[in-house]
Amino acid sequence: MNLASLRLVVALVALVLAGVVLALVFFDRMAPPPPPPAPSPQARNLGQWQPANARGEPVALDFIDGAGAARSLAEWRGRVVLVNLWATWCAPCVEEMPALDRIAARLGGPDFDVVAISVDRQGAAVVAPFLGKLGLTRLATYLDPSNAAVRVLGAPGLPVSVVLDREGRELGRVLGAAEWDSPAFEALLRRAIGS
Repeated sequence: MNLASLRLVVALVALVLAGVVLALVFFDRMAPPPPPPAPSPQARNLGQWQPANARGEPVALDFIDGAGAARSLAEWRGRVVLVNLWATWCAPCVEEMPALDRIAARLGGPDFDVVAISVDRQGAAVVAPFLGKLGLTRLATYLDPSNAAVRVLGAPGLPVSVVLDREGRELGRVLGAAEWDSPAFEALLRRAIGS
């Protein structure tokens, strides 16, 4: 085999390899993207009622009100309480707040209350104006800038809402935003109040 023939063979092999590489790149781009990872069990249940497995001890949770006075969930014993953890920077929380305000207006009284606790580190300075800006009239300013409530309630993220019975024990929870004033959630809360 002479040098000219060898060069021709090398050139043909190089062309074939280049064609294979181009074909692989082309077909790789034509392949459908891989499926997204399966959502975690918690993500699949976002916005859905998750009943408590068993009623444990009453939830012991301390926080402060908008004036800086110490408050405790023990003050609400005798009522069914919807405890909501939220923050002004949390978009799903902001979306959920009007529904919480409406259900507080509809069901609030001696048998039921909504206790929406902000975990904003800046406290009342950002929370009170924020509630006013949204036009929320039934939700009081409650604060936990230490984030202790997140640990006490075992919240994996925000928002999280926990419904407590009249003794302060957890009946169930919702991870993520929920339409609390929807017929389904209102019926659930009315059943809790009636039991």
